Amino acid sequence: MKIASFNINGVKARMDALTAWLSQTDADLVALQEIKSLDTAFPRAHFEDLGWQVETHGQKGFNGVAILSRLPLEDVTRGLAGDEADEQARYIEATVTGDRSVRIAGLYLPNGNPAPGPKYDYKLAWMERLRRRAAELLSLEMPVVMLGDYNIIPEARDAANPQNWVEDALFRPESRAAFRAILHQGWTDAIRICDPWGTRGPFTFWDYQAGAWNRDDGIRIDHLLLSPQAADLLTEAGVEREVRAGDKPSDHVPVWVRLAV
Repeated sequence: MKIASFNINGVKARMDALTAWLSQTDADLVALQEIKSLDTAFPRAHFEDLGWQVETHGQKGFNGVAILSRLPLEDVTRGLAGDEADEQARYIEATVTGDRSVRIAGLYLPNGNPAPGPKYDYKLAWMERLRRRAAELLSLEMPVVMLGDYNIIPEARDAANPQNWVEDALFRPESRAAFRAILHQGWTDAIRICDPWGTRGPFTFWDYQAGAWNRDDGIRIDHLLLSPQAADLLTEAGVEREVRAGDKPSDHVPVWVRLAV
């Protein structure tokens, strides 16, 4: 089973690019972030006609997550528990079933800038809620993939120019510590474990500004975390860097993991 994550930066703005990518990918399931669409406005029929089951948790103009699957989905839930006042659409879960069931948690973690400030406080509080939910998912003792745009640069090697990110919410010590607190529960960073000795990258995001793509001034902020049961099934993982060079691309590229299920 191949499971992918793709922050598309607006489903309507990237319809052609997303459709082209979906037509050539062999992924069985795709978690999308930043769909920037209400559920009722999401072009569901378009993707269903392409053979995908569609589940969304949308928000007008901002945020929004979705799951597209070629395999059956069940037990779909929306929203991250722990703050009933939080109206931002950033989290969706579902169980996908092939030869074996896998729990999928698709997320779009808050950016948090400017930091320090209220947006950064929200980011750290959201990460604490995620840490608690991650512990619950581990208690299921089943394959779980918790994937998406984490807006976290875990290490200096995950940025082409880490010195430029020192005061940014994506790289501040508190952000990275919160990410490690989740990892240390027993999660495996699929991309990193497949490239454990890499000293630079791979990157998953290049800003539209200042020629970042042409200069390869990227960062790795899109992650696939695997429960121990999923990690035992890991066969390969990758980053589709070439997608960033396409027509009207997102500023992110797809990342994926393949499990022996």
